[in-house]
Amino acid sequence: MAESEATTTEADMRAVPLGEGEREPHPSDSLRTFGAFVQALREHAGLSRAELAAIVQFSKHTVESVELGRRMPDQAFVERAEEALGNTGALRRAARHLTRGEVGLAAWFRQWARLERQAVSLCTYECRLVPGLLQSEAYARAVFEGTIPLRTDEELKAQLAARMDRQRMMLERPTVPFSFIVEEHVFRRRFGDAEAMRGLLDHVLERSAPRNVTLQVVPLEAGLHACLDGPVQVLETPAGRRLAYSEGQKNGRLISDVKEVSALCQRYETLRSQALSPRDSRDLLERLRGEL
Repeated sequence: MAESEATTTEADMRAVPLGEGEREPHPSDSLRTFGAFVQALREHAGLSRAELAAIVQFSKHTVESVELGRRMPDQAFVERAEEALGNTGALRRAARHLTRGEVGLAAWFRQWARLERQAVSLCTYECRLVPGLLQSEAYARAVFEGTIPLRTDEELKAQLAARMDRQRMMLERPTVPFSFIVEEHVFRRRFGDAEAMRGLLDHVLERSAPRNVTLQVVPLEAGLHACLDGPVQVLETPAGRRLAYSEGQKNGRLISDVKEVSALCQRYETLRSQALSPRDSRDLLERLRGEL
């Protein structure tokens, strides 16, 4: 990735004190304004969304989401769109003033979500529920509907849209390694009826099928292990820096201390050796599906 992308990522991390929620507009007028600007320049250049998507090397859906103000553009998108639409510097200058309302994302998670989109690798250990990047729409809806305090229909819709939009990151970044280690009991926890459970397992199997995605299941008989302190995520930035994130009840913590992150990475690697292989993990999920 370009050096400018790494700089933006690190700057974003420093801009918000670790442990504080981001104070961002809700929703973001700047995203809608920037999107309208991109659309106007695209139409002036005589390009369709599909044609611009091909030039900037992002999907047509991404171009549409940016133009409608639903998505914060990656630095790579801004740079490529700038070059494709006149190279006047206007998009670069406008992008500096972008803020994201990110309806549907918890305040304490927004900073990590931003880092996630530019990471060169992402590792996730989960022991509570299916990781958000692997959840089926029905499963995600059930999770949000069970949240206390209860959400309005509008809030539930926003949360679900944000979760599904976040999942597209995996499809749009086929060369980025995504690693997941999940406890077996997570996939045995029932929700809905048998059809809903089959839909979840099918979705997980589909999302974990690409070569850049690795899913390992920790079997019930594995016993105690190094990650019992709770779920954790670790990523590597384009600048080569490793960061971690842990989440609990109504809070999340971005971890940047080198020693602490190193310890979490060691725990993750140790658990990787204790979990089932990716092939055996898929076999287990297929067996669970067959039992429904």
